[in-house]
Amino acid sequence: MKLAQGALSWVTTSLFMGFVFLFLFIIFNGFETSIVFFFIGFIFFLLTLFFIIFFRDPEREVGEGVVACADGKIREITSLKDEDIGESIKVSTFMNVYNVHVNRMPFDGVIKDIKHVSGSYVPAFKKESERNERVIILVDTEIGILKIIQIAGTLARRIVLYIKNGDKVKKGEKIGMIRLGSRVDIYLPSKSIKMVNVKVGDRVKAGCDTIAEIND
Repeated sequence: MKLAQGALSWVTTSLFMGFVFLFLFIIFNGFETSIVFFFIGFIFFLLTLFFIIFFRDPEREVGEGVVACADGKIREITSLKDEDIGESIKVSTFMNVYNVHVNRMPFDGVIKDIKHVSGSYVPAFKKESERNERVIILVDTEIGILKIIQIAGTLARRIVLYIKNGDKVKKGEKIGMIRLGSRVDIYLPSKSIKMVNVKVGDRVKAGCDTIAEIND
């Protein structure tokens, strides 16, 4: 199973600690403390399995139109006026801990600006998460400026980017990862969107599921 970029150290560290405590269990077998070493080692092996599942990075076949930026459940679809792109459609996707957490480019474009904003870490599905730590990405595309906001959650304390300003990124390419549960919002220019193909409650996969069709 392929692991996401930046995940190997998490897996190897927990696996190493599992073997350390297994070794201590063998060395001190017969002593009262040995069962404690066994239990701790077992926890680290379970943690290793969790990290392998959490950091999985499956291959994806790129979909048509504007594709989902994140795996997860559509929590909100709203029309609003955004300060960066004007009249827009916001599509918000909530990622649970069991979702693939690698985020992908929704449309071909050039990275125009990346901004990190410090903040809190309330659950990403709550309204208060608008003040959470986040990374704001502006993308220059043939249909106008797209905005992608990666939002940290309660457990997600780090947003890892694979891109930088000026990069030309194809639709479906990996742009980063949010560790341990979070949310991704994408803002689309209303004038360029023919229709939104998802509704609140739908589950989508990054890079392959179409969330909107563009005007011809």
